Amino acid sequence: MDVTTASKCFAELGNPHRLEAFRLLVRAGRDGLTVGQIQQHLGIPKSTLSHHCLHLISVGLVEQRREGRTIRCFANCDLTQDLAKFLIDQCCLGVEMVEIGDAETA
Repeated sequence: MDVTTASKCFAELGNPHRLEAFRLLVRAGRDGLTVGQIQQHLGIPKSTLSHHCLHLISVGLVEQRREGRTIRCFANCDLTQDLAKFLIDQCCLGVEMVEIGDAETA
């Protein structure tokens, strides 16, 4: 994962409602949740939830699938794991003097 992709994902997770919805979907696993279920858990209006879901979908953190008249949301588990790995893959390795261009690819 590159810095640009990671920063876009983190920017969209910077809103409390989006972060709560995303964490809820992560807990739900591969079965996901319907929009109505998410709304019940978070207690926010459907229009507000739709707005926040669109932000998460725009960066690929959440995917949706229509099931008849219901929309089911899923956390993108692969991207979620990549994002977590991006945060911790260099944990406690120490800091070296790195050229600016090298830091972006590290």
